[in-house]
Amino acid sequence: MKHRICLCLPTNRACPTTITALHQEAAYAVRRFDVDVHLLILDSADAPTRADHLRVIAALPDVPQVTVHHMDEDQQRARLRELIASADLSSDLLDLLLPPAVSYGACTNRAFLFAAALGCRSVHRRDSDSTYQLHAGQPVFPIHHELPWLGRPAAEATAAGLRTDLDPAHAQRPVSLAGASFIGELSVDIAEIRRLDPAVYHDVVSLWAPSDWPEERKRDLVAESFTGAGTAPFTGDRSTLTLVDPMRVDMCNIAFDRAVYERVPLPPATETIGSDYFLLHLVHDATLPGILHNRHIENFHTPERRTPTGFPAYQRRFVKFLLSMRYFHHVYDRMTATGAALLDGDRVRPDRITAFLRDSTTLDPTENIWRLDRLDTSYRKLGGRYAEFAEQLSEERDQLLTEAASDITAYADLIDAWPALIEATRT
Repeated sequence: MKHRICLCLPTNRACPTTITALHQEAAYAVRRFDVDVHLLILDSADAPTRADHLRVIAALPDVPQVTVHHMDEDQQRARLRELIASADLSSDLLDLLLPPAVSYGACTNRAFLFAAALGCRSVHRRDSDSTYQLHAGQPVFPIHHELPWLGRPAAEATAAGLRTDLDPAHAQRPVSLAGASFIGELSVDIAEIRRLDPAVYHDVVSLWAPSDWPEERKRDLVAESFTGAGTAPFTGDRSTLTLVDPMRVDMCNIAFDRAVYERVPLPPATETIGSDYFLLHLVHDATLPGILHNRHIENFHTPERRTPTGFPAYQRRFVKFLLSMRYFHHVYDRMTATGAALLDGDRVRPDRITAFLRDSTTLDPTENIWRLDRLDTSYRKLGGRYAEFAEQLSEERDQLLTEAASDITAYADLIDAWPALIEATRT
């Protein structure tokens, strides 16, 4: 029986070109690796945009071993209700899986569940605001490096000649992740802040570091943040078997083995940039091997983030990301200290993660109050619509502080329910 994989595109915007390109990547995977590809499009766009997507899908050429699934939110909701009922879980869980607001983690969690239901061994995620590079006139598909070793012992990749810097102590563990980054625009749409005032940019971006870091380390973080692999185009393949540094990969260009995402989901936080990056840290800290390659995707920004309604919504997501780090740094520190003890054999122990998450919610919120004070000062310095957004922040301070903590509790609750949901997908 051929391996099944899920090539996934969550989207809430028009992306006909991306859908066509993903179908080409699916066909490439079939030709090169002889797998069955389930191309899963989770479509949260408006009705006219979804209709355009369906027309594009209908016009795609028939490719044996490629099956396209397009699901709008109503279809997803119906499937999730069935799944929750089958797992005998509270209907309240639906709001964590398909919340009414934007959630980067929740849309990927739905992909994980649907991939499990389809019997897929891996999920390969792309984004609708990115595109493939071209080299010698051909698309540079990341799946070229994702498929060969996922789920197989790292030692097999080493024996086949793959470059490695992996500690031999981890060689018998399965390759659990394969990923690269992006080139082009910053992954977070805040380049305008840097153009307006580099000092303010430093002050704002440095807020995602732990407050006790020395200034030099914060400066290095700011210089590296959101820049991906820079701007240099692809010229030839490089890949390394390693413990993949979360700062070297991006969620628009990632693949996970099922043994990871069927054990632990992503944070379902709403309106929070970066809420889908947790598994990158978990795989690294649990000493699970990965493939780091250089088939970087080209990133671009869509214009809705700069509209009168889109701008404050996007900046609020960025602020919530900064506030979430108060809790996630606490969790990451404990995961790093725990290391391979996060595993039971080669499989992640979810109970360890939920314990760290629930412990983090007892932290003093004073540090996040300080973050909001710094943000208020910074946005007002920039003036214009940034100063207007500072007024919104001032009005929402208590709500933002509460959400930042409750998002962590909700994540722990979802992890607790996840085994039952995964088991329910089997039926």
